[in-house]
Amino acid sequence: MDNYFWFSLLIAMNSLLVLGLAMNVSRLRIKHKISLGDGGNQCLMAAIRTHCNALEQLPIFAIVMIALTYLGTSTTLLSTLVIGFTLARIFHAYGMLYRVFIARRIGAGFTYIFQFIAAVSVSVCLVF
Repeated sequence: MDNYFWFSLLIAMNSLLVLGLAMNVSRLRIKHKISLGDGGNQCLMAAIRTHCNALEQLPIFAIVMIALTYLGTSTTLLSTLVIGFTLARIFHAYGMLYRVFIARRIGAGFTYIFQFIAAVSVSVCLVF
């Protein structure tokens, strides 16, 4: 299977996640009639932070993943990183939105682990 498949899947799945999170913010803004900021509404504040956190994490991971793809990294590593990162982001979003602290911690922890593995993998590919 072409390695670009995994990068494309990362972008597709996480774009859908970011879109869903953005739509949730819009839904809550309409529901609570809040056009700017969070208006002191805890649900809207959590939705905004969840959306922002996804936007903070995805771009750098995507850049590292395209670097790994260009470097010809194994399909096994690419698939593991893409699936793992995506599941971690879903866990994190769930934990943030529904105030399930353990899901948030697991999601954040695995996000960092997969980012670290990806970054180290680029370094290793460049050295060897």
